[in-house]
Amino acid sequence: MTTTDHPPAFEPTGSIELQSVADSKIIGVSLYSSRAEITRLYKFSVKTGQNQVNISGLPNVLEAESLRVEGRGAATIHDVTVSTAKGEHVPTSSPELAALLSRKEKMSSALARCQKSIASLEQYLASLTVQHLDVSKLESVMEAYDSTGEKLDAKQCELTEQLRLIDADIVLERARIAVPHENDELRVKAAIGVFAEAEGDVEIALIYAVPRATWTAFYDIRVDMNAKEDPITLIYKAAITQNTGESWDDVPLTLETSTPTFGLGVPQLPAWNLDIERYFGGKKSKSAFGGRGSEMMWSRQIDREMSRSAEFDEMPSGGYRAEDQPMEFRGASVTSKGNFSATFRVPGLVSIPSDGEAHNFTIVQLTLKAEMSWVSVPKVDTKAHINARITNASDYTLLSGTASVYVDGSFISRSDVPAVSPKESFDCPLGVDPSIRITYHPVIKKLSQSGFYNKSANYVFSQRITVFNTKSITVDRLKITDQIPTSQNSQIEVKLVNPALTLPSDEPGKGSSSLNLKGTSKSAPTPQVINVARGVVAQWDGADEPTDCAVEALGLDRKLNWVCSVGAQAKINLSLEWEVTVSPASVKVVGL
Repeated sequence: MTTTDHPPAFEPTGSIELQSVADSKIIGVSLYSSRAEITRLYKFSVKTGQNQVNISGLPNVLEAESLRVEGRGAATIHDVTVSTAKGEHVPTSSPELAALLSRKEKMSSALARCQKSIASLEQYLASLTVQHLDVSKLESVMEAYDSTGEKLDAKQCELTEQLRLIDADIVLERARIAVPHENDELRVKAAIGVFAEAEGDVEIALIYAVPRATWTAFYDIRVDMNAKEDPITLIYKAAITQNTGESWDDVPLTLETSTPTFGLGVPQLPAWNLDIERYFGGKKSKSAFGGRGSEMMWSRQIDREMSRSAEFDEMPSGGYRAEDQPMEFRGASVTSKGNFSATFRVPGLVSIPSDGEAHNFTIVQLTLKAEMSWVSVPKVDTKAHINARITNASDYTLLSGTASVYVDGSFISRSDVPAVSPKESFDCPLGVDPSIRITYHPVIKKLSQSGFYNKSANYVFSQRITVFNTKSITVDRLKITDQIPTSQNSQIEVKLVNPALTLPSDEPGKGSSSLNLKGTSKSAPTPQVINVARGVVAQWDGADEPTDCAVEALGLDRKLNWVCSVGAQAKINLSLEWEVTVSPASVKVVGL
């Protein structure tokens, strides 16, 4: 007699019903500027053979194409299907509600009879007269009236209270039999086919993207004007809002500075043709890029997120080991997260309800270096404005956002922080410094004429500016900006006398260039700088920012500035002098 080996018999397909909120834990939230990626972990037991895992209560806004499944255990994932549960029928009645309505009707009838009896008693007493009632019987009649009326009043009060209680029960019952509001936004279902070689416990992580979740950056910038080094303290904060339908309770939160893009390709330039009196219209062709992967594994991201969730660290293993092989994955859709420029992990675990309200968290507090400077345009306004050139020496990418600026503990202003990469610098205005007092004296004008036959009019203008530093410390990098007029006519010549900066040519073809026609680079010109006094230099406006303006173009707008260092309790005087020659003298000059 021979024996034949037979493969083990698998049990018929089993169905496992899971409710997402009750039977899982969010072990990771990656929040982008316009969406969030949620990682939910489910633990359950499977039987030998095919198991159908039905997960209900996922958010309605879940993006089905982004859903991917990762698992661990001696099992294989065959397929994943996402669907939306149809709206349930809203019951209008129930046995309990019918009984309550019946009781209410009986109580209402009893109350009506009681009120009618009280009215009849009052009517009977009012109808008694001397002819109908002997005086000797009046006392007994009144006693009977009081006794009967007291009973009727007590019964009326009791019936009224019972009716109130019945009405409250009716309201509760009608709310109970209606579709629960908390399920209205959690009606997406996921069906996952899991084939297990042996009975045991497995883990499955659902990773999906949801919109209606966002975060924005905002800042507190605190400035210590007396600090020699690192005067800026920048507190990086995040305002987080989510209305996805599911609450994030005690979750590890990661903030991403990048924005995922889908179906975005490199733009193409269309053909640019010229023709005569004819028009050719056409439609632009659009190209879409996309793709789906079929690979499935238990990623390192899941391991990191699980290690951050203390609740799951102490859960019993239930027959599986951490080193069990990852599940194979067949036929499931996988969407990549894409690249990101920076990732912030909010310390600890946070809870953010699905209420659409902003919840604020501090990301990090940074101590940064900054160069303080003062700028004034006294011809327009004699106030000195403080500016900080802050260098982001941290590893954090700063997103654009608003900042509340505090100088020496006092709130000064609100400012805007641009997008700043690590090691990049940005300007932050800090308001007005009243301790820098600037006087813009009236201009002195002198007129003379020259020439015998063709007389010319010569105008000499002198402008004096006084700067008084009332601080107890020296103020460096104080920039005072002014201007001289620009001639728009060949009969008018403008010459700068003091400071002796060379006027550039504003006529086409007369300017120099650092690149000749053959493309050979000449030596790069340097901005003109003149020392007019100790600690004071004069230059054309923009000379201290040569990267933003070509050196050859400096002074074309006839704006110049002084960069000053003013000692404590010290004054300096700045002088601007220019000459305007008009030929012939009879010409009337506009704007002089």
